[in-house]
Amino acid sequence: MERRGRAQGDLPARASKGPVLHIAVVGFHHKKGCQVEFSYPPLIPGESHDSHSLPEEWKYLPFLALPDGAHNYQEDTVFFHLPPRSGDRSTVYGVSCYRQIEAKALKVRQADITRETVQKSVCVLCQLPLYGLLQAKLQLITHAYFEEKDFSQISILKELYEHMNSSLGGSSLEGSQVYLGLSPRDLVLQFRHKVLILFKLILLEKKVLFYISPVNRLVGALMTVLSLFPGMIEHGLTDCSQYRPRKSITEDVGQQDFPPLDYYVSMSSTALSNTNLGMTGEQQALSGNQEDEPLFQTEDHLHETLSSKDTEQHLKPPSRTSPESSESDWETLDPSVLEDPNLKEGEHEIPAAAGQTEILPKESAISESIPITVQPQPNAGHAVLVPGLISGLEEDQYGMPLAVFTKGYLCLPYMALQQHHLLSDVSIRGFVAGATNILFRQQKHLSDAIVEIEEALVQVHDPELRKILNPTTADLRFADFLVKHVTDNRDDVFLDGTGWEGGDEWIRAQFGSYLHSLLAATLQPDSEKILSDFGTTFVAAWKNTHNYRVWNSNKHPALAEVNPCHPFQGQYSVSDVKLRLSHSVQNSERGKKIGNAVVSTSRNVVQTGRAVGKWSSNNFLKTRKKLWVILFEVFDKVMKT
Repeated sequence: MERRGRAQGDLPARASKGPVLHIAVVGFHHKKGCQVEFSYPPLIPGESHDSHSLPEEWKYLPFLALPDGAHNYQEDTVFFHLPPRSGDRSTVYGVSCYRQIEAKALKVRQADITRETVQKSVCVLCQLPLYGLLQAKLQLITHAYFEEKDFSQISILKELYEHMNSSLGGSSLEGSQVYLGLSPRDLVLQFRHKVLILFKLILLEKKVLFYISPVNRLVGALMTVLSLFPGMIEHGLTDCSQYRPRKSITEDVGQQDFPPLDYYVSMSSTALSNTNLGMTGEQQALSGNQEDEPLFQTEDHLHETLSSKDTEQHLKPPSRTSPESSESDWETLDPSVLEDPNLKEGEHEIPAAAGQTEILPKESAISESIPITVQPQPNAGHAVLVPGLISGLEEDQYGMPLAVFTKGYLCLPYMALQQHHLLSDVSIRGFVAGATNILFRQQKHLSDAIVEIEEALVQVHDPELRKILNPTTADLRFADFLVKHVTDNRDDVFLDGTGWEGGDEWIRAQFGSYLHSLLAATLQPDSEKILSDFGTTFVAAWKNTHNYRVWNSNKHPALAEVNPCHPFQGQYSVSDVKLRLSHSVQNSERGKKIGNAVVSTSRNVVQTGRAVGKWSSNNFLKTRKKLWVILFEVFDKVMKT
């Protein structure tokens, strides 16, 4: 092994010959804070390998690679995105492995190490979104690097760079290696029926903030949600980090050079999305006059607290930023001043299956038929990728991936505290971002929804958006179908994440079929009835988003093979009533009480039927169905009052 001083002359700076651009080491200095301590090749051509200088586009790299609160964990892993360098056009994908070691354990202790522990991250900056694969390789090297107990031994990092570029040089973005470490199975077990709500939130291009600590659980959950969208991770993130780092926090907003208005427009000026619900005034009027009403209304009496009072306690930016400070000014803020005493956690959570727009039909329409199950659509013959004429993404013949993360809609698996201004930047129209700092979560006015991963809560602030996201009966069947298949096989060691039915690939195939069916349904003439199974208001809002307009601007021949209707369409049955009741009451105290009454009433109905032995079985079944319908309507009225 060679010391850094000797090795620098032996590590020539050269352009990357493979997908890996740089290997870097980020450390925490007791006076200078987070800083890059080593990079191979140098981040700035012509600089030395131990230079602390950073390209302007990557000024947040130290804070992303060494996350906030990292000192609370012995080790952790971070996925993050960096904007492209000048002249480049694609997102840079970063994976960082963090560790800390006691200073007294070091064989060579430099003079500037004054704390009891040493914190460092080894990170890889890559052109390919191979998060799990990079993580697996990087964890081994990071462990070996720390085992040397001498951080001047950097030859192992050079070897890592050469090895990764040689082994990944011919890597294809097709196949399971892209999804290594991302488990939709675990996501369904955690969020259950709410997974579909997360899916629809991103389709609507809303501002979605994921929150949990440590970082590894955060980025894993967020990227797993994105893996449910066909082709999204492989080809849909190339434009997901097009933001400009802030030159100065105190810079006059009026002097900032924002992009021209046509930056947001894909085809015409009329394509601008509605900033509230993504709906035109006509569509809002239409959705407000629908015959269908939500079965169970979410309580909205706390919505008023999100008005003017909430805006009085916005997070104020620090008066200065300096790389010489040992900690960020953000961290010195007292979180208590940001809390609204009238707001309680989880009050705006969407129930896992809050009622949507269908009212149970009368007796004649009730059917005991089993819901239609969905099978994945075969993709044989449709793997050819061509550049999208408008999106610029590599698309298949279904038009996948959708152009969600383009034109100022960001994907930031981990967002550093120093990037907080991006949430309110006028050039950013939306985001899916992850955070571990509570200050992000407390600023509810900056997002449309907050996803609490630990508690599996989805808090949506706008009551109108909650109604749009309420799952339909067909959606509930689809979500219940997923949950049952995942939970039925969860104890089988041979099927846990690796088998077909209930496994990771199977779940992704189900969501792919769901999305293909939704797209095919929008192309049908007189499709109101078909689209109602997906949610009339949801489809109206989605049709006004950037990703749908871009998709609809081209023809996609493969969709001719897709059945243009909800995979779980069908007549309503008593089982649907039970499904809606069981999932709608779980987050409401009032609903729980009524749910207990439903169980009690059902038991009495059965006992009454047994007592009246003179009745035929047909008469008993008809009477029971009538009672269910009456009970269902009473429940609906009670929940609306």
